[in-house]
Amino acid sequence: MRSHSDQQYWQQTKESIQAYAKEIGIDKIGFASADPFLELKERLLVHREKGYESGFEESDIDKRVYPELSLEGARSLIAIAIAYPSKMTGFPKSEPGAYRGIMARSAWGLDYHHILREKLQQLATFIQEQEPLAKVESMVDTGALSDRAVAERAGLGWIGKNTSLITPEFGSYVYLGELITTLPLPPDQPMEDQCGDCTRCIDVCPTNAIVQGGQLNSQRCVGFLTQVKTEIPEEFREKIGNRLYGCDTCQTICPKNKGMHFTHHPETLPDPELAKPLLLPLLRIGNKEFKEKFGPTAAAWRGKKPIQRNAILALAHFKDKSSIPELAKLLQEDPRPDMRSIIAWSLRKIGGEEARDALLQAGAREKEESVRAEITKSLQLIEESLSDSKEE
Repeated sequence: MRSHSDQQYWQQTKESIQAYAKEIGIDKIGFASADPFLELKERLLVHREKGYESGFEESDIDKRVYPELSLEGARSLIAIAIAYPSKMTGFPKSEPGAYRGIMARSAWGLDYHHILREKLQQLATFIQEQEPLAKVESMVDTGALSDRAVAERAGLGWIGKNTSLITPEFGSYVYLGELITTLPLPPDQPMEDQCGDCTRCIDVCPTNAIVQGGQLNSQRCVGFLTQVKTEIPEEFREKIGNRLYGCDTCQTICPKNKGMHFTHHPETLPDPELAKPLLLPLLRIGNKEFKEKFGPTAAAWRGKKPIQRNAILALAHFKDKSSIPELAKLLQEDPRPDMRSIIAWSLRKIGGEEARDALLQAGAREKEESVRAEITKSLQLIEESLSDSKEE
């Protein structure tokens, strides 16, 4: 391998990598040093102290901060971005008796991990063909490093107040991945923050999860809550709306995303029936059918349970009385106590005599204490609402 001081040579190597990246359909590529992310470390420690972590990230903070721990002899980071669509053509409308949920844009089309992995693999192979002695390690979402911190350092964009990486060309509608390499490639310049005084994302967040610009309490974030397998705290249930996976509110409100919509990667385009599926069929979908339908998308990584639970919350959001018979059956038959609790809560939100009768029937048979408590509370509130409406 050339001497590390041969700057012109490494500049040419960088340019050939850039040209190849464009050739294989990578929308943006940036280069950065593999120095430790010491400022990030401070933020991550505060984040952990305050209990803001999601639990999905790498638990070893040092691995997130020191690229050297992922690849010995790391000298450079290469960040890539792939743009994805923000609009759906011909999407089906929700109608009474046929209400639908919505998947976040990051779960439209083929699972982005596959898309990025393939591009990074092609890039890694190209680099090793040019420099056979180079070591290269690729990472997508599941790697230890922070995709956004790497992309920001490599000059792809800036991290907005909503904690998304925002690029001038594609807004924040980009998938990010990175390579670590032992090659000393010339770094790019990081970009200035361009959010200015705008606080729209902070103001519009349904659960006030954006604590301040650039700091997110994941435990309150709707995108995170839709993915947990545990019960969603009651204060957040109505905030989920009809979201089945993820939340785009802080992206769709962002002025930097106005008019940003890209369809040049066919594999990112949504299948409307998967991106806006009917809710009722999700309640009884089997593992096999779930894997066949949703397996190729990013929404499947947590399995079917969170999506089923979110579908139950969405039926409550729509106050869908036509779903009561199905919910009533599930309340008696579903073996999962936390799901039965959510069904009882949803029946309460839908309300009316049919919902009350369903709760009474289930309550007479329910053995689980936590579910009984939810049924009792729901019955009490439905009775109050029925007697109030009679008085009127």
